[in-house]
Order: sequence, then C-alpha cells, then structure tokens
Amino acid sequence: MNRKSNSRAELRPQDEAVILRFTDAVWLEDGLGEKTRQAYRSDLERLATWLQDQPGRPLLTQVRRTDLLAWISRGLADGFKTSTAARRLSGLRRFYRYLLREGVISEDPTLRIDSPRLPRRLPDSLSEEDVDNLLSEPDPEVPIELRDKAMMEILYGCGLRVSELVELTVDEVNLRQGVLRIVGKGNKERLIPLGEEAIDWLVKYMKEARGELLKGRPCDALFPGNRPAAMTRQTFWHRIKHYALRAGIHKHLSPHTLRHAFATHLLNNGADLRVVQMLLGHSDLSTTQIYTHVARQRLQSLHQSHHPRG
Repeated sequence: MNRKSNSRAELRPQDEAVILRFTDAVWLEDGLGEKTRQAYRSDLERLATWLQDQPGRPLLTQVRRTDLLAWISRGLADGFKTSTAARRLSGLRRFYRYLLREGVISEDPTLRIDSPRLPRRLPDSLSEEDVDNLLSEPDPEVPIELRDKAMMEILYGCGLRVSELVELTVDEVNLRQGVLRIVGKGNKERLIPLGEEAIDWLVKYMKEARGELLKGRPCDALFPGNRPAAMTRQTFWHRIKHYALRAGIHKHLSPHTLRHAFATHLLNNGADLRVVQMLLGHSDLSTTQIYTHVARQRLQSLHQSHHPRG
C-alpha cells in the first residue's frame, strides 16, 4: 500500500488489512470508480491514524459510536465542510455494514449517528423558456451546428452527464427501439428512452451532417469533433456557452445545467422521483433528493389550485 503522507502515523497491520478487504469488496461488488475507492480508503486511513492517539487506541474493528462522533466533531471543529463530514459518515456506514455482514463485528457503531444537516441547494438550472431559446439557437443548415443541436436535444431530453454524451458510440444508439445504452459511473449500464424530438434531430444529423464532418474518415464516436474521435467535454461545454450567449441567456451555467433542467422539468410535470433517479443513473435515491423541494413545490401548487381550502 502506498503511503499518502509522511506526516501520518504508520497504519497498524490489522487496520491496513481490513481497509484493503473492504475497498476490494466494494470494487468487486459495485464496480466503483477508482476515485470513489480511494476516497473510502483515505477516510478510513485518517480515522485509523486518529484512533491511535485516543484512549485505549482502538482498532477500526473496535470503535464505538462515541469514537466516531468525536472524530466527526473534530473534523468540523478543524474547519471541514458539513458536506465533507456527511460524505465521511456515508463511507463509514458502508464500511461497518460490510464488517457486520462479514461477521467481523457484532454491532454497527454508525447506527444511531445522524448525518450532519446539509444546506439545501439545488444546482443552477434553466426555465423551460430558457431551454427552448438555447435549443433553438443552432442553425441546422450548418453541419457543425446541426451536430450541436442534436447533442443538446439528447442532453436535455435524456438527462445525460456531459461525459456520457460525448462518449456515446454509434453502436450504443438504437433508433428502431428509441433508446440509448449508457455506460455511466462505475461502468453501470442503463437504457434511456429517446423522445421524438431527440430522435428526429439525431436522424437528421446522421443523414446530413455526420458524414460531412468526418469526410470519409472512420470513427465510432457518435459526435466527433474536428478530428475523427469523440469530442472532449471541454469542447462541448464551450459550444453550449457559445449558444447561450447568442440566445441572450446570462444565467450562470455549468456543464450539467441541461441535466439539472431535465430533472427539474420532469418533476415539475409530474414525474416520480424514483423514475428520475433511474434516468439520471443515480445509484442511491439520496443523491436525487436534492430535487425533492421541486416536487414539494409542485404538490403545494396543486393543493392550492384544487383543494377547496387550499
């Protein structure tokens, strides 16, 4: 195991072994990306190092609820964000559930620990009118802009991550069935339905623009850039900002603005939160729950409009 920093104490062999077993297990079971795996590992190493300076010097497999509360509180006192504390606690819950399942411990020390209260913040989004203006901006008579038009229609119509969009290959599109096969985070696959608008623009792009952009050069990428290869996320992001400026949209945009608009507009029009979770490719509903206040506002509006005492 590579050491993260010379300033940290050496891990005790028992702690090192159980961390390795856990990170290997979550990688095998869930196909987690390397960044997530390393984040789990780093947090557990920090906890294990901190425990060596505490009374009784408990191992990771010996900690009590009070030990974990003290560690989380120490982090907050040292200036860690509430979101960092919540992420660490989420990883600890997973770790101790794994140990409980494996019979290494008899009681989960995270059971009665509440997550730190996170500030409610919805990602920046666009109104439906803003989206209409943005998607109407590319000129379909210009091949590169027809490509961009098809890309934005799919991004908004399917709620993809930008990385998922630019990495799409021709083989991952089934126009006959109207679906995309997406390989998302952790190499998890999901099928996303294409709306009629997205299908129409994708067909037009495939017939009229893709061949002209490639100029006979072979390429598996559905949306190539200037070279016969997949466009980069950064390039596509610059294209979106270009059209936003042309459309007179001056709101703060991010690479996932259209993905957030997709989720928000679905909920505004009556979609179930779990359906949105599946379409976004979130493995945990808690990730999607950042949008719950959108659904709550819609329910309040319906109540006020239709209930006799609303």
